[in-house]
Amino acid sequence: MKAVILYDSRTATGSTEAVIDAIGLSLAEAGVYVEKAKCRAMADYSFVKDFDLVILGAPVYYFIVASQLLGALIQGNLKKNLKRKKIALFLTCGSSESTAALLYLPQLKIHLIRNKILAEKIFAPDAFLEGDGIDAFVEEILYEFNRGPKSKVLSAKWTDEAQEWFQSMPSFMQGKFRTMAEEYAEEMGYKEITLAVLEEARDTLGGT
Repeated sequence: MKAVILYDSRTATGSTEAVIDAIGLSLAEAGVYVEKAKCRAMADYSFVKDFDLVILGAPVYYFIVASQLLGALIQGNLKKNLKRKKIALFLTCGSSESTAALLYLPQLKIHLIRNKILAEKIFAPDAFLEGDGIDAFVEEILYEFNRGPKSKVLSAKWTDEAQEWFQSMPSFMQGKFRTMAEEYAEEMGYKEITLAVLEEARDTLGGT
């Protein structure tokens, strides 16, 4: 597996950089090839396509996730190059986990609704001193990355529009296509199967 940590921070020796290095070390010890890259809003992120896993991380300043990472998602081409990538998220901030989950993580997650988010974590500024928390985060990422669909009875619901399109297919194709679409939705973390998801599954899996 190849992983890249894309991050934003204001200081090269700050707590976010220390957390990133600790995450990278933990991944490497698990046999993962790891690189890290500091975000610039308008950089070219086409290199992300070469990685199996993308970890996004940043500190919070004045109630806002650091601007270069957000800028890369909103103004740059990072969001485009994250298509169909498995993602993990972390933030460093002094707020409680419940506050950060409510106020700060959504600033990133709203731009990642078509990605499977494997794990998310809020780290205190001195989290790099607590190796257990970082190791647990990495273990969750690797577990979620490697596990397959939970079962053949999958949780994603079909929209009426997607159901109508499905019913228009020849009957002999329906069984295989339904299984393919539902397993793809489960793998990507989609809670709903729409026409757009069906087209994405078809294009990704080589359907017609």
